[in-house]
Amino acid sequence: MSSLEEPLGFDKLPSMNTIDRIQRFSSGACRPREDNVGMGSCWIEERLCSTSNSWNENYKGCGRDTFPWVRHTRDFSQGDMLNRRTLSLGRNHMILENGCDSWYSTEDQYNLKHSDEDKPGITNKYFKGIPNYVKIVEVGPRDGLQNEKNIVPTATKIELIHRLVSCGLPVVEATSFVSPKWVPQLADAKDVMQAVRSLEGAQMPVLTPNLKGFEAAVAAGAKEVAVFASASESFSKSNINCSIEESLARYRAVTRAAKELSIPVRGYVSCVVGCPVEGAIPPSRVAYVAKELYDMGCFEISLGDTIGVGTPGTVVPMLEAVMAFVPVERLAVHFHDTYGQSLPNILVSLQMGIGTVDSSVAGLGGCPYAKGASGNVATEDVVYLLNGLGVKTNVDLAKLIKAGDFISSQLGRPSGSKTAVALSRVTADASKI
Repeated sequence: MSSLEEPLGFDKLPSMNTIDRIQRFSSGACRPREDNVGMGSCWIEERLCSTSNSWNENYKGCGRDTFPWVRHTRDFSQGDMLNRRTLSLGRNHMILENGCDSWYSTEDQYNLKHSDEDKPGITNKYFKGIPNYVKIVEVGPRDGLQNEKNIVPTATKIELIHRLVSCGLPVVEATSFVSPKWVPQLADAKDVMQAVRSLEGAQMPVLTPNLKGFEAAVAAGAKEVAVFASASESFSKSNINCSIEESLARYRAVTRAAKELSIPVRGYVSCVVGCPVEGAIPPSRVAYVAKELYDMGCFEISLGDTIGVGTPGTVVPMLEAVMAFVPVERLAVHFHDTYGQSLPNILVSLQMGIGTVDSSVAGLGGCPYAKGASGNVATEDVVYLLNGLGVKTNVDLAKLIKAGDFISSQLGRPSGSKTAVALSRVTADASKI
């Protein structure tokens, strides 16, 4: 068995008392109140969010219901992490939550701060480091569609972006200005960007591999761009046809040009845990590439487990190495779900203070240069996780699921989101009651 066919660094997994974990998170910890149990019982429970979020604003309340028949919220001050009402469907108990709906100042959007003092009543050490607000960067229109075998119509991509922005997502990566020879699926980048550049409500960065791509993106109306380097020499050569150092030289030219035009640049680092050719990647190499991108002016560095081999045992040391050189508030995580480890990896990243998560609606994605890499973690699943943690996202889960259903139907396959699939079944079952 190769190093990429088994979890890496399992011996480094953080320990946790098994009995405590079972008692705290078992279904027995959630008991419905007698007045809420029964056929067809519905209720709506309003929520006041008084804690400050990453944008240093106070959220006054939640305005939209995730689902018309149930709304639940989390109150940390009650002590019991799972002391919430549940909806009884037969023998199963389900908790559905919705984040708060509020807008924020775009000029503060990259100031991701959090404090344990903002969360009164939290005593559980496993939740103290988690930010109050998490920014979700939706990569479905670009990273999600770039590996599709059949060309997705431009109109479909534009419609998808509109739907995603309407969900409340603060960042939607629109497309990539790469050579159509290498990524034919994104040959319509100019048309897509010109169609959505005036769309309000979200930032819409585009990927630019070099100065030529940057110039084309700006001409099409892009107001934010991203560059991508690799922590693996082999992957760098196969993906962008140059060494790590050569790629960094290219991006210095891009960041200089962007600075002159006051255009923000985001940096990606791929293969931060493992490479399909080289195997395990040393955390020190990831830290080096991340630091170079940060030093050249990238406002945020997204750390990508491109082939999805990471576990918390390998993600933690990688993040520790990077955080020694790049401030945690400038870091994001980007996980593929090849081994089903995305959500555990996201959770441990949140516990370490990461406040930005990349994800793809309906779990779309894959990398044309990383054999075996499955889709990104589904945005619906990330939002469901964050709702369950009481973390604000400003994302309407119901609308998000509809957006995932839309693109999945266009691609002719079911959604890759477990949350979307499960909730569609629950809704169908509830309609029969």
